[in-house]
Amino acid sequence: MHTLAWGLVLAQAPSVHAALCKYMDDNGHVTYSDGPVKGAKKISCFEAPPVPAAPPAQSAQPSRAAPSPAPPAAAPAGGLPNVDPATQRRRDDSRRKILEDELAVEERSLAQARKALVEGEAVRTGDERNYQRYLDRIQGLKDRVAQHERNVATLRQELANLR
Repeated sequence: MHTLAWGLVLAQAPSVHAALCKYMDDNGHVTYSDGPVKGAKKISCFEAPPVPAAPPAQSAQPSRAAPSPAPPAAAPAGGLPNVDPATQRRRDDSRRKILEDELAVEERSLAQARKALVEGEAVRTGDERNYQRYLDRIQGLKDRVAQHERNVATLRQELANLR
């Protein structure tokens, strides 16, 4: 009797492998659901992909009748796809061009920041009666110069790594 009751409960339970459906309401909002959506029209449904079967268990001793399968092809280092040399050369050239352009922009910015620092050190504005305000302003200019110097050094290192 107990088994019969469980059988009826399981027979009434919804299927676990429900299809995923696309619904659209009157406002054009799209909803994906595995159950009906109130006030929305069903557009299409998608079945879940089949679950791949588990490979057969291999016995401890290999069978002499069946030849052993060929080993899979060696995967490239790091699991990345291989690229022909011409394509890689074009990519490297493109990367080098981008880095050289960035380096030129950064060197111009560094020159401007250095010029602003020299000019800023030479002038003390009227609201800087307190010497600390002057030092704070100059420190901001020094920080900007240091940031551009780090950027230039990093870009030069990246270019050196390409060659």
